[in-house]
Amino acid sequence: MHIGFIEDTLLHGGTQIWVVEAVRHFLSKGDAVTVLSPSEGWVAKQCRTTNARLVEYDFDEVARQMQTDRLSWIDALKDCDVAVCTVHPPRDGFHASVFAAQCIQDGDLQTYLITKTGTVVPAYLREYYLPKGFSKVSVVAISDYTRRYLMDTYDIPQERVTLIYQGIDLQRFNPTNDRKTVSSRRYRLPDQAEPVLGCIGSMETRKGHAYLIEALAALAANHLPDIYLLLVGDGPEEHQIRKTVKDLELENCVGFFPFTAEPELAFEQVDITVLPSVAKEGLPNVLQESLAMKVPVVASDLGGVSEVVLDGVNGLLVKPGDVIELASAINTLWSNRANYRKMGDNGHQLVESKFDRRSQFDKFRAHFLSQIRAKEQVADSKDGDLLQQWNEAN
Repeated sequence: MHIGFIEDTLLHGGTQIWVVEAVRHFLSKGDAVTVLSPSEGWVAKQCRTTNARLVEYDFDEVARQMQTDRLSWIDALKDCDVAVCTVHPPRDGFHASVFAAQCIQDGDLQTYLITKTGTVVPAYLREYYLPKGFSKVSVVAISDYTRRYLMDTYDIPQERVTLIYQGIDLQRFNPTNDRKTVSSRRYRLPDQAEPVLGCIGSMETRKGHAYLIEALAALAANHLPDIYLLLVGDGPEEHQIRKTVKDLELENCVGFFPFTAEPELAFEQVDITVLPSVAKEGLPNVLQESLAMKVPVVASDLGGVSEVVLDGVNGLLVKPGDVIELASAINTLWSNRANYRKMGDNGHQLVESKFDRRSQFDKFRAHFLSQIRAKEQVADSKDGDLLQQWNEAN
């Protein structure tokens, strides 16, 4: 099978890490892989070291949808049995999945398009998931919350949207003494820091860092004087977050560290992972990674978060944007150490049983093959009934 990946973003978050790992996994299984990605993006940089066919393009220029880019995409996709396109925000009237569908049609290609999404964004159009007038397409949602939203809000037929969790690498995300030594050198913390909160991911408004900083200030002033926050990542809000920390005189309670492709090292130093997001979450990888490392979680109850964070079992869920509830949950979790340790064990067991990335990759591959076979069945239909059903479902 020849698998294509279309990752139209410059970001380097959990989805992009999954794409790169997927590329390497399918290559190791003997599949051919093509990657379409902006030359300036993190995915392209990572895939240059693989045996995948990498087709790079200019992030800004492709939005003009010129014939040169159209021909380049047609050439990139012509040998792909299936092309997986992550649904990212549109820009200047351009959307990668819509453009990919047009290129497949213009080139009369047999490529089957699978749009993949984890987050819910009300402003997105239905055609980003199922391009208009294009029948060789279906959707993979990486959380059940998203799957149900697509069916209920966009009226996407149940048979056209499939739930497959991304999962994580359990061999990689597993606490070890050797790695803890390396971690302590990379993430230097005050000797008395306790508990150490970890917030790992992009620094943007929807991630709710402002609420976490406020909660930190309240906890440091009252219940937990030695509390420390480890912030790992970067993004457009980093300057404002640093300013807020300084304004609240929390410099001794917060450590800033750059984006890392080795988050397992950060988790070795963390007692509680906090996800204070206020919008646009599917099922963040960081939650699965934290629980696999036996680190309990305090997270905003939105999107598919409750599918991995079981309230009171492996962490605590809080109302998004509620500083008082966030601070209280952190304090409650840390104040009962026996329950805290039990939550850590529960989290590891859940991820081990449900979110093993290797088995999830197998599910993705099986799904790709099933969609290809369904497409071929439609193409081979003599009476046209299946083709008519397929088009009506879109």
